[in-house]
Amino acid sequence: AYVEDGRQWTASDIGLTHRTCAWMSNGFMSVNTDAGAGRAFLRSLYRQYADWGVDFVKLDCIFGTDYSPKEIMAVSETLKELERPVILSISPGTEVTPALAENITQHVDMYRITGDDWDSWKDVRPHFDVARSFADANKITGLRGRSWPDLDMLPFGRLTDAGVNQGPHRSTNLTFDEQLTQMVLWSMAKSPLMYGGDLRHLNDDTFDLITHPTLLKINHHTKNNMEFGYIHSERTSERNEHSGRSDLTNNGGTVLGLATCNDKNTGGWHSSSKDHICRGFGIQNDNASFCMSKAKLLPTS
Repeated sequence: AYVEDGRQWTASDIGLTHRTCAWMSNGFMSVNTDAGAGRAFLRSLYRQYADWGVDFVKLDCIFGTDYSPKEIMAVSETLKELERPVILSISPGTEVTPALAENITQHVDMYRITGDDWDSWKDVRPHFDVARSFADANKITGLRGRSWPDLDMLPFGRLTDAGVNQGPHRSTNLTFDEQLTQMVLWSMAKSPLMYGGDLRHLNDDTFDLITHPTLLKINHHTKNNMEFGYIHSERTSERNEHSGRSDLTNNGGTVLGLATCNDKNTGGWHSSSKDHICRGFGIQNDNASFCMSKAKLLPTS
């Protein structure tokens, strides 16, 4: 038993029964980090994890609806004392705003900013708005390059259903175009890329998508990423004095499409037609080429 100030402390002394998890009130509760016994419990817990070789911790019921900045900071400081690096991921991500993330990004490696993402377009679609709000707040670059908004796992490949404890028993319900769209958004938003399917049943199309070299370079090496809306001209775009961004205007339902360029001779800007331009450049001792071309808007449903 832990002894402090001449008394023994137990779990009932450090558990905050009024701060239980919103979705599992009988299972999770916050720890009183103001008490030495509470901090000692966290140290013993994470030292045990480190001894087992754990290098990634996902901490639920501490962000969003169950926001507990004291406990986030206490766990973060505990992990820094360990002899091995441990990634700290916090969740759940419901009801998260850029302002809520402002005070915790220096303490965590990644933080969920959405609810659970399953394999339906109605789950994927809201992530565009969330990604836009965090990009506008300059949050997708991470603080000192180490803290990243997390859009949740990629529900590709072989999956099971929510609340089912066996499986996987079915393929993702997302079409391949929907999976591609999701992978592109996650990469542009620089979200951690966490595969949510069964790796034992990984087909070639899914493998090629989640290891796509251009998307991984966008995810790892780009900066200042933000929504890029419609084809526009300098004469029709208006500069926003507060954000420094251009407000882009619609041009008949046409947008810019981004793709990998297969022309190895591309250097700088290159135009193969008035509707298709490419740019080749180096990224951290490597080369990458991207092409932009006119494309139709994505469906709204």
